[in-house]
Amino acid sequence: MIQIVYPMILLFIPLPIILWLISKAKKPKLASIRTPLFANWSAFQENQSKHSKKSWLGLLLNLTIWTALLLAIARPQWIDDPIELPTSGRDLLLSIDISGSMEEEDLKLQGRHVNRLVVVKSILNEFIEKREGDRIGLVLFGEKAYLQTPLTFDLTTVRHMLDETEIGLAGASRTAIGDGIGLSIKRLQERPAENRVLILLTDGRNNSGALDPIEAAKLAKHAGIKIYTIGVGADKQIRRSLLFGTQTFNPSAELDEVTLKAVAKHTGGQYFRARSSEELAQIYTLLDTLEPVEDEPEIYRPIQALYYYPLLLALALMMLPIIFNLIRNIIRLLKQSENNDISGNQSQLDEKPLGGRYAS
Repeated sequence: MIQIVYPMILLFIPLPIILWLISKAKKPKLASIRTPLFANWSAFQENQSKHSKKSWLGLLLNLTIWTALLLAIARPQWIDDPIELPTSGRDLLLSIDISGSMEEEDLKLQGRHVNRLVVVKSILNEFIEKREGDRIGLVLFGEKAYLQTPLTFDLTTVRHMLDETEIGLAGASRTAIGDGIGLSIKRLQERPAENRVLILLTDGRNNSGALDPIEAAKLAKHAGIKIYTIGVGADKQIRRSLLFGTQTFNPSAELDEVTLKAVAKHTGGQYFRARSSEELAQIYTLLDTLEPVEDEPEIYRPIQALYYYPLLLALALMMLPIIFNLIRNIIRLLKQSENNDISGNQSQLDEKPLGGRYAS
């Protein structure tokens, strides 16, 4: 769609014609003038009538140049179709435990027992899909912590990187919860202070890394980062063996709920306990409520300036008379040079003495 920024300027397009008509109406009747200049003016008028076609072409050319210049000043622009931009929502990091204990198959997904990481991936994918408008990042930790995906609006890439996550990528034998929090703080500190959130999910306790989780929580509080912690894993599981028969045990005995609650409390967040895939899904639904996505997206319409097209047209038309006169002068000089050559050759023939019996 074409839009004119200053449309009122186009009202000046007929101004030269109006001024010309006014000046023509105010001209005195030349027939009543009795001066020596009258004869010269009459001759000029007769000459103009002979070249009336050229005069009208010149008038049309000047009017076109005037219109093109006014159109350029009016600033025409092309407005493209609206594009919906991601809103400036939250900077939300997901810190996921991928230590060896996440291999425990104490949760069910679609009626069958699977390990904890499979359940986390499935539910997190749905959670991420709903966060349109937020920057999402992914931090993984086991024996050490590393950044899997930096904060980005590209939720498809985040989900793809989550699907590629495997147990043991960061070391399988120990869990560095404090380092996972510390790395997340470092990445979130690079973002503006508003709405910075960390969701940390683990099934164990901190037994590796250089940073204590409570100290990391204090750093997060100082940086204005809110942490929600999730403890995942069933409270009891039945194991059958040929030697001892059926045994019931707690697969989440290593889960340090005290520390996770303290981390959340220090930063103004909350601690959640997920004993099943259904509870984990409910937790992420609740997090959507606690940290809602922006409702109204920003709309952007690309704008391309078009003023240079009429401006270039005006400049090109202004150059036409100059180019035309230049070509005409060149042609005239060439003809003049040709005529001079012919005259010179004729003079040489006239001056050449006659030989033979016609000689004097």
